[in-house]
Amino acid sequence: MTHTFNNKISLGQNFLNNPEVTRRCLKEARLNSADVVLEVGPGQGALTRELLQSPCRFVHAVEIDRRLAAWLEPLQAGQPGRFKIFWGDALVADLRRLLPPPNKVLANIPYNITTDLIWKILVELGPRRLERLILLVQKEAADRLNAPPATKERSPLGITLEQMGAVRTLMKVSPGSFNPPPKVWSALISIDLTKNFGLAASPLWRRLLAAAFAQRRKKLVNNLAAAGCGKERSAAIFAAAGIGLAARAEELTAPQWRALYQELAAAEN
Repeated sequence: MTHTFNNKISLGQNFLNNPEVTRRCLKEARLNSADVVLEVGPGQGALTRELLQSPCRFVHAVEIDRRLAAWLEPLQAGQPGRFKIFWGDALVADLRRLLPPPNKVLANIPYNITTDLIWKILVELGPRRLERLILLVQKEAADRLNAPPATKERSPLGITLEQMGAVRTLMKVSPGSFNPPPKVWSALISIDLTKNFGLAASPLWRRLLAAAFAQRRKKLVNNLAAAGCGKERSAAIFAAAGIGLAARAEELTAPQWRALYQELAAAEN
């Protein structure tokens, strides 16, 4: 049976239709018989069908648009013990309730929720030893996640991922790889989590980043002081961390962020 479908711009529905990109997603996921996969936004199931042909143990799919049931429910009916669809908003769903817990995530993320969704995945699944994310994102988002110190693209999420593991851009993806084509290029990225699995869920870490980037052009020590640390206390924390008082948030290296967080945690205990 042929089904017609009108994509909703409000939901960021640009469905992947390039088999080469799908194959690369599966290759980079490195799935084995112990893996449990979460797919966010399966759409019409182009990637889902490939996942179900892989050796992975189980696939969870979270999809907001029930109009896609005609494509996805037959897949669930065909493998009820291995594939389950959760109808709803991935930004609202409690991912910690997924059983068995996912250790890998594959997603073609709508551009307007990229940052919020990655944060949510890290917060809710990171402490459960999430290992790898293979994501299709807007190319500019990939650039921000990979941004080195002392660049304007440096961001709280990119810094967090740097503390938890590594981000790689695997390939650029043209607008024609999607239906309908977006107006910008995308990128396929991998995020490998190898350490500090609970960092994204740390209230202190999130407060530090929020204060640090509240006013990017200001000196970092002044931002922390304004956020409640006070001038003298902030200066003492910076001295203990070995960071100069003239530093700005985007300039700090990964070891400096780690030292600052550790000294701030020690000062609060």
